Amino acid sequence: MKAYFLSLGVGLLVGVIYSLSGVRSPAPPTIALLGLLGLLGMLLGEQALPLTRRLLQAPSAASVAAERQTPEVSVGQKVRAPKDRQRQ
Repeated sequence: MKAYFLSLGVGLLVGVIYSLSGVRSPAPPTIALLGLLGLLGMLLGEQALPLTRRLLQAPSAASVAAERQTPEVSVGQKVRAPKDRQRQ
């Protein structure tokens, strides 16, 4: 998605440069841009359904179990091995 916004920003910048230099841009007329907006809508619609499903899906039992077994560690805190794994 970041690439789409980057592309939009660069396109706007190039449009401003064309305007400042007084050159007519090779972009299609405004009415043709409506078709491009339709394509953008199709792209967003295609991505919206999987994203919504992922957000509404309950976390799996495996991910919950893994989360519970992961010890909380602060930055700079040393992590110690369980007693049965420590070397003596």
